[in-house]
Amino acid sequence: MQTLALAAAELDALDDRTLVERARNRDGAAVRLIMQRHNRRLFRVARSVLNDDAEAEDVVQEAYVRAFTHLDGFRGEARLSTWLTRIALNEALGRLRRRRTMIGLKEIDAIDDQGEARVIYLPSAQQDSDPEAAAARAQVRRLLERAVDELPESFRIVFVLRDIEEMSIEETASHLGLRPETVKTRLHRARRLLRQSLDRTLSSAVSDTFPCAGARCARITEAVLTRLGIDTPSKK
Repeated sequence: MQTLALAAAELDALDDRTLVERARNRDGAAVRLIMQRHNRRLFRVARSVLNDDAEAEDVVQEAYVRAFTHLDGFRGEARLSTWLTRIALNEALGRLRRRRTMIGLKEIDAIDDQGEARVIYLPSAQQDSDPEAAAARAQVRRLLERAVDELPESFRIVFVLRDIEEMSIEETASHLGLRPETVKTRLHRARRLLRQSLDRTLSSAVSDTFPCAGARCARITEAVLTRLGIDTPSKK
């Protein structure tokens, strides 16, 4: 047991580049750890596009299968998280195009922007061992998730990448094929729309929105390993 724990600790200490090299050799533990490190971001990105939990899970699985079967395409010129995010985002956008006609972005950009915007405050949520506080925070998170779901599509995607995933303006613009100025404008409008329906006290739950942990994280990870034909014991 101590040997296994030590091996797990050593694996956790490896950087993404080293893990990719091990994954190229079908090291199941490395593949599992890569997914565990990036599941939440990919799920949030996919869900911001598709607005559906089940479909977002499917996208994350497809993105990982595509990534792990084409690891030669990762040359380390960008961060692994950036490379995986691009694959997941492309998969999600492709599904969206197949599902319905994209909302005209010019029409969305034409939304009336009169009046002074009130920016929502977005601090990190703090851990709390109080069960009642945790339950209240979960309820607040659900309200915030619902409000984010109701944002216009192009605003929602930018908001999730910038304020929930904390990507830079430049990284968000690169992922979405937008100018940085457009990212700033859409984020400004998304925050204004949210602020109109949410009290400032709700903002403390934002970093916990759309979690990909527990059963969901395990389900995605095991499904991808099965599809790749990699047999490895679950990490305890």
